[in-house]
Amino acid sequence: MDTTIARPFDLTVPVEGMTCASCVLRVEKALRAVPGVSDASVNLATEEATVRGAGAIDAQSVAAAIRKAGYAVPTRTLELQIEGMTCASCVSRVEKALNKVPGVSQAAVNLATEKASVTALAGVELADLIAAVEKAGYGARAAQAPAPVAHGWPAWWPVLASAALTLPLVAPMLLQLFGIDWMPGGWLQLALATPVQFVFGARFYVAGWKAVKAGTGNMDLLIALGTSAAYGLSLYLLVEHAEHGMPHLYFEASAAVITLVLLGKWLEHRAKRQTADAIRSLNALRPATARVRRDGVETELPIEQVRVDDLVVVRPGERIAVDGQVVEGASHVDESLITGESLPVAKHEGDLATGGSINAEGLLVVRTTAIGAETLLSRVIRMVESAQAAKAPIQRVVDRVSAVFVPVVLGIAALTFAAWFGISGDWERSLVNAVAVLVIACPCALGLATPTAIMVGTGVAARRGILIKDAEALEVAHAVTTVVFDKTGTLTEGKPSLVAAEPAEGVARDELLRLAAGLQQTSEHPLARAVMASVQQAGLAVPAARDARALPGRGLEAVVDDRLLVLGSKRLLAELAVDAGALAARAQALEAEGRTVSWLIERGAAPRLVGLLAFGDTVKPLAREAVARLRELGIRTVMLTGDNHGAAAAVARELGLDDFRAEVLPADKAAEVSSLRQRGEIVAMVGDGINDAPALAAAQVGIAMSTGTDVAMETAGITLMRGEPRLVPDALDVSRRTYGKIKQGLFWAFAYNVLGIPLAAMGLLNPVIAGAAMAFSSFSVVTNALLLRRWRPSSTETTR
Repeated sequence: MDTTIARPFDLTVPVEGMTCASCVLRVEKALRAVPGVSDASVNLATEEATVRGAGAIDAQSVAAAIRKAGYAVPTRTLELQIEGMTCASCVSRVEKALNKVPGVSQAAVNLATEKASVTALAGVELADLIAAVEKAGYGARAAQAPAPVAHGWPAWWPVLASAALTLPLVAPMLLQLFGIDWMPGGWLQLALATPVQFVFGARFYVAGWKAVKAGTGNMDLLIALGTSAAYGLSLYLLVEHAEHGMPHLYFEASAAVITLVLLGKWLEHRAKRQTADAIRSLNALRPATARVRRDGVETELPIEQVRVDDLVVVRPGERIAVDGQVVEGASHVDESLITGESLPVAKHEGDLATGGSINAEGLLVVRTTAIGAETLLSRVIRMVESAQAAKAPIQRVVDRVSAVFVPVVLGIAALTFAAWFGISGDWERSLVNAVAVLVIACPCALGLATPTAIMVGTGVAARRGILIKDAEALEVAHAVTTVVFDKTGTLTEGKPSLVAAEPAEGVARDELLRLAAGLQQTSEHPLARAVMASVQQAGLAVPAARDARALPGRGLEAVVDDRLLVLGSKRLLAELAVDAGALAARAQALEAEGRTVSWLIERGAAPRLVGLLAFGDTVKPLAREAVARLRELGIRTVMLTGDNHGAAAAVARELGLDDFRAEVLPADKAAEVSSLRQRGEIVAMVGDGINDAPALAAAQVGIAMSTGTDVAMETAGITLMRGEPRLVPDALDVSRRTYGKIKQGLFWAFAYNVLGIPLAAMGLLNPVIAGAAMAFSSFSVVTNALLLRRWRPSSTETTR
């Protein structure tokens, strides 16, 4: 990436973490070692470094040197709304302009959304970025700033007015089909074509001139050159032959091309607006006000004034304004637009409520736990916007083509004119064919094919409860060959119950339960909750515990009743060399039934077995359907679990999994995923817990259940808003279909040019047909992407 800083320059970089003068010297020394830096001074009071150089320097190198010295360089992401872009070459030019701003490390521009996302050092101002874009010939404003209010005529009136003036010019061609020979006079043709050329076509001259000043080209330049050539040739012929009868003129070609391009851009704009429907519908879920109860008094407040721990009253039929926990009332809530859940979800005291969902029949009082940008709805919107703004890897190929597209087309047009003139000596025909080459060329469709498909695909997926965090995950997911599942909480409910408590000889069952509960009372593990539920149901007193600590992958240790106890897996039993005795056969039988067995051991000079606990978990109702659907897609399924072999085998048999690995430590899950990748598999990892995060990161595609932890969701490229395994094949299916639309769009975009330009160069396309093809190429690419909105999951009904 080009982040080169023009010379000479002064670059101010914020530095965090300095505490004394020696820090200053260390940073200055690191900066002076950066190639091209002639001097560097650091101010401890302002926590800024000023870098001077006589040669070109990479801003990222400056930041990297500071970080290597042990200090932090804060960065931020700025969003810009870009105005005036028409094709992929415009995108390339804006990106290049932004990347040249000192301090910018990355800039990505999306033609479909007309937005730029810029990652820069914290000292870079929005005004600097806007100035750079304007210098490149485009308009820019802060993305969150309101768009200028349009007054007067509707957006379609230039198309209609241009078409009205062009119709008499193209009418002779249409009338000839019915044997009617009519042609308007030459001066009348001039009068009709001139306002089309210089009033309605003025936008092409303005944008084309800006491109020339910036030392590049775009679609507008091709249109301006092509139509000007046709108009100029017609004007010359009209004046030259005015006294010798009316020659063949090309006013209809120039006017028709401009009209068709205007029509195509208007249709494209309308279609592009539909691609952003998902974001608009999600934003519409944000309530503007909330009814807050403070000191027993209910007050309607703007949502910005609501604070964490406020009590928000939600009446029947109202939209829940905040994320929180229900503290009063019971009702059903429609969460379909957030989670994709088609049926209302029952809510009672203690249940979580999501902002943006709709309350049904009962009054609810919700204690606020998240507001503003921290709510689930805001996070969902950010994830969708991030995915839609990002570039898929395949777009890099398109960017390289777009960078040379316009110069190549201009060269082909010049060669066309020279070749035809050399062969025929007819400069009029040569110019017409060169004009056809200029107006058939379509860089716009190339720039729109990928982002529009990504926007529609991520949008329709979000509506169904599938959040695709970045475009790379979307592109890679289409090629997945193996899906690796975590077991607990992913394929199973993750809410095991205690099905057996077998004390060792000389130990009472209640004593076993009481000690196990004391050991586990501070744990949030599902097995611990199962023990606590059984103890509470039996009415047993839970003793206090101290010095509790986790034994990663093996269990838990604590002092209970002055006895050092450990509770864990068979691996722990073996490590402590404890003989299971008579309980060994019972444990083997329980494991064969698919139960998870934990051993309670008292540590000491001679560790002693206290007893065993056996847990059973329920397979999720839709898990088998998910595995079957993945098999239909030709995808292999594997399960990784820390449970014993018997429990894992029972779940694998019930679900029809292709393979499984049992007794896998959390740290080894990532290694198992890497092993699959080394065998050539494209792996998607599905999990929901903190211990799944390394494996999610190790897979080509990480898929997290939103019912799990934030760590898993942040690591994963795809988040499922409901804990349903069935969403996994749906996510891969929508990815395949989206990638298919990307390939179709790029195929048609390249086909228009690869076929159209040679035909125009050979004189087989007149400028009017060429203009029509160019105008509708972008529209057809966007419309094809919009067909993704018809996508539906494999089953739209939720089984309860």
